Amino acid sequence: MKTFCGRANPTTGSMEWVEEGEDYDYHQEIARSRYADMLHDKDRNVKYYQGIRAAVNRVKERGEKAIVLDIGTGTGLLSMMAASAGADFCYAIEVFKPMANAAVKIVEKNGFSDKIKIINKHSTEVTVGLDGDMQCRANILVSELFDTELIGEGALPTYEHAHKYLVQEGCEAVPHRATVYVQLVESRRMWSWKKLFPVHVEAEDGEKILVPPSEMESCPGVPSVCDIQLNQMPSSDFSTLSDVVTMFSVDFSKPVQSASTYYRVQLEPVKSGKAQIVLSWWDIDMDPSGMINCTMAPYWVKPSSALQWRDHWMQCVYFLPREEPVLQGEKLYLTACRDEYSVWYNLQKAREGENKTDEEEHKDVHVESPVCRCRAHLLWNRPRFGELNDQNRTRQYIESLRKVLKTDSVCLCISDGSLLPVLAHYLGAKQVQCMQPSRIDCYHPHEFWQAFFKANHLEDKIKIIEARPELLKPSHLEDKKISVLVGEPFFTTSLLPWHNLYFWYARTAVSTHLASNVTVLPQSASLHMMVVEFQDLWRIRSPCGTCEGFDVQTMDDMIKDSLNFRESKEAEPHPLWEYPCKSLSEPQEVLTFDFTKTVPQHCLSTEGSVKLLRKGKSHGAVLWMEYHLAADISVSTGLMQLSNEKGNCEWNPHCKQAVYFFSSVIESEILSDPTAVTYAINFDTKTGEIAMDFKL
Repeated sequence: MKTFCGRANPTTGSMEWVEEGEDYDYHQEIARSRYADMLHDKDRNVKYYQGIRAAVNRVKERGEKAIVLDIGTGTGLLSMMAASAGADFCYAIEVFKPMANAAVKIVEKNGFSDKIKIINKHSTEVTVGLDGDMQCRANILVSELFDTELIGEGALPTYEHAHKYLVQEGCEAVPHRATVYVQLVESRRMWSWKKLFPVHVEAEDGEKILVPPSEMESCPGVPSVCDIQLNQMPSSDFSTLSDVVTMFSVDFSKPVQSASTYYRVQLEPVKSGKAQIVLSWWDIDMDPSGMINCTMAPYWVKPSSALQWRDHWMQCVYFLPREEPVLQGEKLYLTACRDEYSVWYNLQKAREGENKTDEEEHKDVHVESPVCRCRAHLLWNRPRFGELNDQNRTRQYIESLRKVLKTDSVCLCISDGSLLPVLAHYLGAKQVQCMQPSRIDCYHPHEFWQAFFKANHLEDKIKIIEARPELLKPSHLEDKKISVLVGEPFFTTSLLPWHNLYFWYARTAVSTHLASNVTVLPQSASLHMMVVEFQDLWRIRSPCGTCEGFDVQTMDDMIKDSLNFRESKEAEPHPLWEYPCKSLSEPQEVLTFDFTKTVPQHCLSTEGSVKLLRKGKSHGAVLWMEYHLAADISVSTGLMQLSNEKGNCEWNPHCKQAVYFFSSVIESEILSDPTAVTYAINFDTKTGEIAMDFKL
């Protein structure tokens, strides 16, 4: 059976379906899985083991056999913990077939085959009875079905079904309960991921202010959670307006309801400000007494305790539908609504002397999931909002445009969802057109742009050309030649930094429409790289060997095979502002791309070596693009600055950088201090992809 996978084509700017062998999907799933990260999560593993031991002991003390149901067993780790803690039998359910096969091997290798049965099914398909998958209902329910939002992986319906059909009434559960916490904050930085701020432009005829359409002001945005490493958000970037409050909890030892519902708490702001954001995280108690606790609380909540780094569970940022000014000490109601898989929040002010009855409360609550009405949230994702709101970045584009535009300029902008056409108009271009070539098949952005142009009285000033660059006709341009071609460049289909080189292909496609003395902005781009040591990110690719005394080497081998299947010779995108690292080499320019010329027929290749200046573990290379807009003005999608002797790095917070993990991380080799890294990098102009190889 063949698999069709969606893949961005950097030469066309489109998502295309590519036929892959039947193993591809499975290898992708394994290579990109977070299994390694979970196995490295010492805090999680120790607490689960303690909770499982305690649950088995409680059942044994009642004189009962300990029968365990482990839903979503993965490697079989939690079942092996239960068996070694004295459980009489474990039913371990795993729906992903390659994973279930690995669990069978791991369980056998650790000598628990007689105590653990791996069931390769979805838990809702498991049968109980003499001829069933399980001989009898279990009296201990163990599972790890949680994501950063707690319920996003379907934990609630899974628990609901298990209590009805698979476990005994009054069973023990590990974890026993989960509790969700919230804190109300004001943060210009995080709010800039949801709203478009006004843009100020100094034009010949005075200051122009670019404003978002009014529909955007009250738009709730998209319901998907924004999960980030909140521990990397400096305290200077937000202001807490409330104490940490318990929002709701779920007791997993009792029947669970997954139907949509809401929870409401009363808050009193500890200081006045603009309520914009609800920060949220959860903890789990592994035992009924709450003595064995595993928490996702960020650094400012538990400043004295050592933080466990993990990437499979982070913290959540929720955006309120609109900004609410709040006063210290006033009474507020915060409502969390949820369906089976997601949560969203609303804030209301209590009216003078108000104490609502349950019925009145219920009338105020709309449990329907929020939907974007302004269309901007379908056009721009959160990092893109942040990028468009970055005043320094906008200033660099304004300065560059000012240098190249004349009063008779005919300007074409090729970028997705860009403000450049408006800036070009304000800065005096005679004629401005734009193309947004990445096809978002289910969504046409033109309605948003019509509202946007209308809000700024630009309806007849900027023309959107609804054609692909290769289909551009002279009539689109009113039979004029393009004198200024601009791009950020940014395209929604780009995954890796160099995928935005699609601008070069688009520039090549429209070359017959360019004036002989055309100015292209950016005039060129360059690919840069640097060797780094990660504080923690290396763990997601590092083998585990043994976990809490159990041999999980089979899992390591499986991940390695999948990485070798294709991925290990490829870089992967990561937002490095969330993942601290230090540089071991100087940043180095490795390839340049000249946009004043068309894309060449031949490949662009380079090889060389970088000297390692600092001692440290060479985990990998980071690669990013820089765009040279005009003389002395460049924008970087990667390194913003190297801040000190130690080599700490500051990364562009709006872009993902490309990370190429060295095989020494994947193989877990201990190398004597290397002094240099050699590289070979090849840009294939036919496919728009970059192949690379590094040797320590």
